[in-house]
Amino acid sequence: MAASSKTGLVVSAHPGDFVWRAGGAIALHAKKGYRLKIVCLSYGERGESQFAWKVAGVKMGDVKAQRKDEAQRAADLLGAEIEFFDAGDYPLRSTPAMLDRLIDINHELKPSFILTHALHDPYNVDHPEAARLAQEARIIAQAAGHKPDPTRAYSAPPVFLFEPHQPEQCDFKPNVIVNIDEVWEQKRKAFEILAAQKHLWEYYTRVALNRGMQGGRNTGKPMTYGEAYQRLFPMVLEEFS
Repeated sequence: MAASSKTGLVVSAHPGDFVWRAGGAIALHAKKGYRLKIVCLSYGERGESQFAWKVAGVKMGDVKAQRKDEAQRAADLLGAEIEFFDAGDYPLRSTPAMLDRLIDINHELKPSFILTHALHDPYNVDHPEAARLAQEARIIAQAAGHKPDPTRAYSAPPVFLFEPHQPEQCDFKPNVIVNIDEVWEQKRKAFEILAAQKHLWEYYTRVALNRGMQGGRNTGKPMTYGEAYQRLFPMVLEEFS
């Protein structure tokens, strides 16, 4: 399959999540010619916009507009499309209509891979809800009897869970590290678009450096910045190498 025909789907609970956790992978694959689509379930207007709420007299609509603008500009910088579901956050609650739309996106995009949240997160229940929705849509999308179409070819893609904020509390066991050295500057610039969450810029820079160090130790090759993922389903091989 030509790179130009390959695609990736990212299901993110809030605007910052796809930047902090998967911005490198998004930019890297976009650079390789993949079509990347981000589904951002909420604007993160309640619980993910600390600095936006410090402005006197700010209204909910103002915060949502700010976060939508930030997310759109970050997606553009990383080379991805973005679609917003406006599910709300804290709490994030999906609906049948959202599930139906996400299934349709799977059918339309035919993603080569899906990136989403870890399955557990005691600090933020919005995150596993996003992962649950992504997984449910993936399962239903492969059912021949759901919106049957004999011309449709679809096989369920591999799913990679991106790193949660406190992995040791989320049963997150990284078994994939992506080298993001060539797109690190893009990812860092995307951080700086997220003015409502300035307190996380340096934190996720340190995370990238730590994973880069681990990636270099595991490969024996120079590597400075990395992103960690947990592959949800087995990798099928014909030989070890």
